Amino acid sequence: MLYRNSISLLTFVAALSATLTAAGAFDDAKYLDLSGQWLGVRLPVGGQPGFDPTKPWGLGQQAPLTPEYQAVLEASVADQINGGQGNWRPGADCLPPGMPALMTAFQAMEIVVLPDITYVRIDHVHDSHRRIYTDGRDWPKEVEPTFMGYSIGRWIDENHDGRFNLLEVETRHLKGPRSLDPAGMPVHADNQSVIKERIFFDKTDPKLLHDEITLIDNAFTRPWTVLKSYRRDPRRYPIHVEQDCSGTTANILIGKELYYLSADRKLMPTRKDQPPPDLRYFNQARK
Repeated sequence: MLYRNSISLLTFVAALSATLTAAGAFDDAKYLDLSGQWLGVRLPVGGQPGFDPTKPWGLGQQAPLTPEYQAVLEASVADQINGGQGNWRPGADCLPPGMPALMTAFQAMEIVVLPDITYVRIDHVHDSHRRIYTDGRDWPKEVEPTFMGYSIGRWIDENHDGRFNLLEVETRHLKGPRSLDPAGMPVHADNQSVIKERIFFDKTDPKLLHDEITLIDNAFTRPWTVLKSYRRDPRRYPIHVEQDCSGTTANILIGKELYYLSADRKLMPTRKDQPPPDLRYFNQARK
């Protein structure tokens, strides 16, 4: 009996040792320190955050759209001027913003780095999250498209000093409807977007994190590259605020018409001369 117990103890110690060795293989000092809470940098360009943060939103983005999708953007902006939501679906339908709009970081962002996967979490509209696989896998043959897409990344040591300073990511297999910003900047309806990212710290300001995003999409005449930036919240214990779009939004879509629910629970129009709601859809809208 003593012999058997000794064997069991040795087996347990060996298993524990192997576990600790595997855990110790992840040297987090080799990776970018992306801990904490990250807040999107907002430049004083006017309006809500556009896909290109250096330019005003809407038509001021001067996006390289094809004529067909330039018309989609113009219609979205015109509808918003008239009180509607335009092409921005998170507002009216509580749909997630999807990629790459998610990386505008409309709310606080959290990044968790593990050796085989990096998680990106942003509490906007609902609990939005990305998984960036860095385990060397190839693209799977079949993928269910999602708003966040399927992301494969690789860590790069550009300085050859034994530490990674760059995370390159490519995202495919997206679904819609999606748009790039609250003005309703469109992507193509075929959802064949390819998104390439370079995530790195600023060389002159180590507290500033950059995400260089290149969007390749058939709604545009060429690849569109923008640079988004984030600063770490300096508080020791920053608070992540939960956002429940369906539970807090005052927008109510009845049929194809969008209305507004006032503070005293009255249904209000969102644009001039808006027809009264079609009550056939009212119960469906309340669900």
